[in-house]
Amino acid sequence: MSVYTTVSAPELDAWLARYNVGRLVECEPIAAGIENTNYFATTELGRYVLTLYERMPAEELPFYLNLMAHLARAGVPVPAPEPDRTGALFSLLNGKPAGIVARVDGAWTPAPSPAQRAAAGAALATLHQCTATYRARLTNRRGPAWWRQAARAVRPYVTPAQNELLANEIRFQTGYGKEKLPKGAIHGDLFRDNVLFDGDRVAGIIDFGFAATDFYALDLAIAVNDWCSDRNGALDPERTRTFVGAYAAVRMPTPEERTQWPALLRAAALRFWLSRLYDLHLPRAGEITHAHDPAEFERILRDRVTTMPRFPDVAPPAA
Repeated sequence: MSVYTTVSAPELDAWLARYNVGRLVECEPIAAGIENTNYFATTELGRYVLTLYERMPAEELPFYLNLMAHLARAGVPVPAPEPDRTGALFSLLNGKPAGIVARVDGAWTPAPSPAQRAAAGAALATLHQCTATYRARLTNRRGPAWWRQAARAVRPYVTPAQNELLANEIRFQTGYGKEKLPKGAIHGDLFRDNVLFDGDRVAGIIDFGFAATDFYALDLAIAVNDWCSDRNGALDPERTRTFVGAYAAVRMPTPEERTQWPALLRAAALRFWLSRLYDLHLPRAGEITHAHDPAEFERILRDRVTTMPRFPDVAPPAA
């Protein structure tokens, strides 16, 4: 969540007039993240997060916003988009599609406890269960076609060894999208900083900017790579059993998903290594921008290629 489009307090106050939230009291830009422009907005009636969608085509926004509303109605801890007086979930602000959600009372932690890790795993499984009834579909914008494009774009900026790793992994993943695994709407970016806690309870799952229709097990692999890796990029066995065990207690992955687990972990690591390389070497202009270190996911990918971790032994949901 960076700031690429500046919004002044008078501009935001005028735009908020279409909502039943009262006059603007205070607004503050949010510097963390990389995709969209975000502000904290406090009004006379509440606290909100404003998002201006920088790269997302307006025709794709209903998928994301209606997904969040669908999950919130199902009881998943997701901040539902606020409709304006006409019922619309977004409208233009300074030339960009924009919407607001209620600000979640909670905070993310860089070092989650076992109880928090388990709560996040269970919340992700519940999210997947609830998206089974969400009928909208959207191709993953960061899928295999994008991997190939991004690898070509970053080639001049990385070492021969890194280029070799990228080429070999993309070659390994060829045909990955043809696997018949369960799929539906996924979060696509369930890192630790996108899960807010109140104690050990998940207070909110945020930032659905990479949501798409894709494999549930890929979404789980994305989360596990971030929540369960040590500083060298290796999977910590106990963290992994805790996160995946809590997930499986709600939704047990199929035998095919468990078989494909090593390749899914590699695909998830490749996708985020490429994203970070791209954002570092080909950044967009912005008032406040934040790029994550690609080296973290290079280490994770190299570990997954070397170790090919098997799916942990976990118990299925109780009957």
